[in-house]
Amino acid sequence: MKHSPIGAFSALAALLMSTSAWAEITADQVWQNWKALSQGYGQSLTVASEDRVGDTLTVTGVSLTSVAEGSETKASIDTIAFRERGDGTVEVTMSPQYPATLTLTDEEGRAVVVNVVVDQPGLTVVASGTDAETRYDIMAPTVNIGFSAPASEVAPTETQGQLALVGLAGNYVVTTDVRSRVSSALQADSARLTLAIVDPAPETGGTSNVNVNVTMLTSTTQGVLLSPSEMDDMSAALATGFSTDGTFGYSAADFSLESTGSTADGKASGTLGPGTLAVGLNKDRLAYGGTASNMNLSISGSGIPFPELVVSFTDSAFDFLMPVSRTEAPQDFGVLLRMVDLAVSDEVWAMFDPGAALPRDPATLVIDTTGKAKWLVDLFGPEAATLETAPGELHALDINELTLRAVGASVTGKGGFTFDNSDTTTFGGMPLPTGKLDLAITGANALLDRLSQTGLLPQDQVMGARMMMGLFARPGEGPDTLTSTLEFKDKGFFANGQQLQ
Repeated sequence: MKHSPIGAFSALAALLMSTSAWAEITADQVWQNWKALSQGYGQSLTVASEDRVGDTLTVTGVSLTSVAEGSETKASIDTIAFRERGDGTVEVTMSPQYPATLTLTDEEGRAVVVNVVVDQPGLTVVASGTDAETRYDIMAPTVNIGFSAPASEVAPTETQGQLALVGLAGNYVVTTDVRSRVSSALQADSARLTLAIVDPAPETGGTSNVNVNVTMLTSTTQGVLLSPSEMDDMSAALATGFSTDGTFGYSAADFSLESTGSTADGKASGTLGPGTLAVGLNKDRLAYGGTASNMNLSISGSGIPFPELVVSFTDSAFDFLMPVSRTEAPQDFGVLLRMVDLAVSDEVWAMFDPGAALPRDPATLVIDTTGKAKWLVDLFGPEAATLETAPGELHALDINELTLRAVGASVTGKGGFTFDNSDTTTFGGMPLPTGKLDLAITGANALLDRLSQTGLLPQDQVMGARMMMGLFARPGEGPDTLTSTLEFKDKGFFANGQQLQ
């Protein structure tokens, strides 16, 4: 597995922000353990001098280098001071500014260099606890990370930006036994990202400016860490015990983008309400999910055929869960997609429905499924890339909710199926299903009439759609309502009790 250059820089930044890692009581132990930790990560660390005066160990001329496939990260810090506070804890402070460089090299040997300057005035880290469990409390009034990348053969644009964090506070807890286990809880009052991208090409060039503001950021993480060499084989790393889980959140965000060029220009801006993100990976499962709320997006420019495109929704979510390792017994999986009250501006509707024949109510889509499945090979193992047959088996699928509301019509459904993987011939390669799906449809006939009225659906296709509804559905209790039960049983497929296959 290739090392991510972003991951390499993140690991380096973690070292720089938690320099008291592995500390117990004395300043010398803090520094020695930091050097051991750096070596364990495969990094090269050199210093100009180490001087101990009283309760403080001062290290000067610190250089860190981390090399991974296709990337190299270097950082240098003028001074780091480790001061014993007399209560069994060690306070670590460092130069208020330090530079770093990230060099990315492609397969042809062409390089992109990103220059980074970190300003962290007032940053302090205090280590406490024992050898078995050490806590590192971090506090920084502000942290500003400036970065720039000049144009190169690989990337023809010039990029400059800054990430500013205000009110950063939190802690890391490191537990050491056979493996290192790390948990953290961090927060920041606000974060601001500014980015400027310049394309100097005279015919196609231009500039783009991006601004993102986020308030009340929070994060929690926990995991078991392995060395970089052990992480080269992700399948083996997971079997060994590597794991990571994290949750991230914010209370509000806004953003803007402005682009100008010789051929086109445009603007975009938007706001978001509270949102979350969660990720998790271990030998049993891969999980990824998030939420967002109250989004409003506005886009304008020469590339769209009307003055302004406006998109909004009140609530959205996604959730993905799947097994990652080969197992004898089926494991849990799930997929959730939710978008509530999605709306677009009338200018978009007018492009295909100028007479407003279709209702323009906000649309909602919910797909919520869970089930049981198993891999026949490890997902991250070498077999997964070369296997010519199906790499896994589906054993059960539950449709907890199916909802679609749009243009005056709606479809709702719920059901569940089990699958016999010993029979893949009855339904042409699919494992034999057993179960049913119940559907309720409202407003379908009125929608067909409106689509025909707008010219979006020819009359013969309207008739064909009504014939299909007559085959698969039956009238419901209310006006313009249909119900349908789609069922697999006895090696056949049935619609409302009528066998179709």
